[in-house]
Amino acid sequence: MSFLSDRDAETLSAVFSRRKVLAATAGGLMVSPLAAFAQSAAAPGEAEITVDQARQAPIPIVVPSFGAGLGAQISGVIASDLSSTGLFKVMDGSVPPGSTPDFAGLKAQGVRAAVAGQAIGSDSVRVEMRLWDVVAGQQLQGTAYTASQLNWRRIAHIIADVIYERMLGEKGYFDTRIAYIARTGPRRHQITRLALMDQDGYNQRMLTGGQWLTLTPRFNPVRDQIAFMSYANNRPRVYLFDLGSGRQQVLGAFDGISFAPRFAPDGQQVVLSATRGSGSDLYAVDLASGGKRQLTNSGGAIDTSPCFSPDGKQIVFTSDRGGSPQLYVMSASGGGAQRISYGSGQYGSPVWSPRGDLIAFTRIGGGGFSLGVMNPDGTGERILTKGFTVESPTFCPNGRVLAFCRQTASGAGGAGFSSGIGTIDITGFNERLLHTGTGASDPAWSPLNG
Repeated sequence: MSFLSDRDAETLSAVFSRRKVLAATAGGLMVSPLAAFAQSAAAPGEAEITVDQARQAPIPIVVPSFGAGLGAQISGVIASDLSSTGLFKVMDGSVPPGSTPDFAGLKAQGVRAAVAGQAIGSDSVRVEMRLWDVVAGQQLQGTAYTASQLNWRRIAHIIADVIYERMLGEKGYFDTRIAYIARTGPRRHQITRLALMDQDGYNQRMLTGGQWLTLTPRFNPVRDQIAFMSYANNRPRVYLFDLGSGRQQVLGAFDGISFAPRFAPDGQQVVLSATRGSGSDLYAVDLASGGKRQLTNSGGAIDTSPCFSPDGKQIVFTSDRGGSPQLYVMSASGGGAQRISYGSGQYGSPVWSPRGDLIAFTRIGGGGFSLGVMNPDGTGERILTKGFTVESPTFCPNGRVLAFCRQTASGAGGAGFSSGIGTIDITGFNERLLHTGTGASDPAWSPLNG
C-alpha cells in the first residue's frame, strides 16, 4: 500500500509508468444595523460560552420561522448550519420579530439564546435578524441584509456565522465553499470533474467536463481562483482555474509532471511537487512572473504534498528520504528539513491549520487509514477517525472542523465502492457526511466569503 493519498498515487503511477462582514455592497449584498429595542436592566448573565462547554452541552437556541415561503427557507438553513456543528441544540419556540422576547418563558424552557427575524420582499429581499441572550435579557445583534432573492442562501449562511461568532467568540465558517472532485461511473473507469459547492453541499457546480483525470483542487486564499492537477492532453500538470471567467492555464514550465499544488497565504505563489528523474522535488512558482524556485533536492526520493504555515514562514511536506514516507517541516525558502512524524505507519497529505496550532495528516498502517492531527513540532498526535480510506484533510477557515474524503472497499467489478466527503471536529466528535449527489473526493475548503 502506498504512503501517498490515492490522488498522489494516481499521479505517480503515471509518473513512473511512462470577512466576517462583507464590504457594504460586495456581491450585491447590503448590510445595515438595526436599532435595539428598549430593554429593562439586564439580569446577571453567564460567563462567555466556550467551544469546549458547547461540545459538552450544546447551546439551546430558538430559531423560529422568518415568515412564509422564503422566510421559512432562510431560517431553516440557519438552523441547519448551527445544528451541523454539534455545538447548538435548535429548539422549537416563537419569538416575535417586532418586540422583545418572553425571556422568562424561554428561560423556563432551558433556552440560552433566541433568534428573531423576518424576510420581506420578492425580487430584492430584506432579511432582518436579531439575536438575544435569553439569560441576560439582552440583544446581542441586530442586522438587516438586503440582496437579490438569488442570494438568499448566502444571507442565511452569513446570519448563521454572526450567531456562531457572538455565542462562541470565534469566526463562523458557513459562508464558504468547498471545491472537490466529482466522481461518476464504474470504480476503475471513473469520470472526474472539478466541482464546487457550498460548505453544506448545496449549489453544486461542475467546472470541468470530465474528459481528463482531474485531482487535488486548492483555493487561492485571496483571489477567486483554484489550482488543480489535470491530465489534459495526457500530460499531467498543475493548472489555474479562474472562477470568474472559467479560464484555465498551465502553471509553470516543467519538463516532468507537476502535481500537489498549494497556495501561499498571500496568494502570490504556489508550492508544488514536480518529477525529476526517479523522484520529485518541491518548487515555488511566482504567479505574477511565472518564475520558479527549487526548494528541495530529493536525490531520488519523493517530496510531495507541501503546505505553507499560515504565516508563510514554513512548509510541511511528505518525503520518503528517510526510507519510509514521513512528515517534514522546513523554511519556506527551502533548505534543511526536520522530521516531525514518528508514529507507527506511513504519513502523508499534511495540511496546516489556519490557526497555526495543528497539522492534519493521513497515516497508513494496520491495514487501513487514519486521519489525525499533531502539533507543528510533531508532539500531541491524535487520531480523529479511521477507515478503509480516509484522506485529503482540509481545514475550515477558523480551524475548528476538517473536511476529508472517505472511501469504502470494493468487491468484484467495483461493487460496494463509495467515495464521499465527510467533516469532523478537530476534537474527533461530530463526524458527518456531506450529500454531494455524485461520488466525491479531494475536498478543499475556501476562505471566508470565498
